[in-house]
Amino acid sequence: MAKPGERKHQILQTLAAMLENPKGEKITTAALAARLECSEAALYRHFASKAQMFESLIEFIESSLFGVINQIATEEDEGLRQVEHIVALLLGFAQRNRGMTKVLIGDALVNENERLQARINQLLDRIEAALKQALRVAATQDGVSVDADFPALANVLLCYAIGRWQQYVKSSFARQPLDKWAQQWSMLEAGCLGRNPA
Repeated sequence: MAKPGERKHQILQTLAAMLENPKGEKITTAALAARLECSEAALYRHFASKAQMFESLIEFIESSLFGVINQIATEEDEGLRQVEHIVALLLGFAQRNRGMTKVLIGDALVNENERLQARINQLLDRIEAALKQALRVAATQDGVSVDADFPALANVLLCYAIGRWQQYVKSSFARQPLDKWAQQWSMLEAGCLGRNPA
């Protein structure tokens, strides 16, 4: 028999897998229980509500992304490379985690508790703040102009990532977030960041 922690993990994995369905049907606890071959009551022994299950998924997304973002900030000295790596991380995470991408863009949270969308909004604010910080580092290294509007630039980069996430989900996962990333980064670097010539 699975240990409680393992069973919780299994429930979350199954929920994430169900979210990968391109049809986007509403996920009920009854459908989740049927997929796991258990009763709804068994689900509620591990989670008080479906909202709590989604909260756990959001916690997983947050710890996954910020574990790497913090590593990037620590290990990469060049600010502009930090920015590039953070945006690439956002695209790569989505490409590997279809169901989680639906949570990130809010599709999976329609008709769920509104605090879940508020939690995603907070997560996006934190990502934007991390991009802003990396841009400030870049400015000290002549990577971007010191007069640049860091909040506006960070928002453009976040909106780019969210747009790629949306396109991925709305195309039934056909349009991969990392497609043409190298070319698009060059465009972002030149057009938005106005990188100073060496």
